[in-house]
Amino acid sequence: MAAYALGVLDEEDHEAFQSHLMTCEECQVELRELSEVPGFLDGVKRDRSNALDDDRMPH
Repeated sequence: MAAYALGVLDEEDHEAFQSHLMTCEECQVELRELSEVPGFLDGVKRDRSNALDDDRMPH
């Protein structure tokens, strides 16, 4: 599920999971919940990068 949400599945696995997703309501709900994770991780990465840049700046 997480690999699908993050877009890291190969084409074959991606297609197989999409087929499964069409009929599995439980996975549809879980995927909706996970859909925010990639954006959240990008935000964390930006925040850490900015914090590191701030630490490098002379005070």
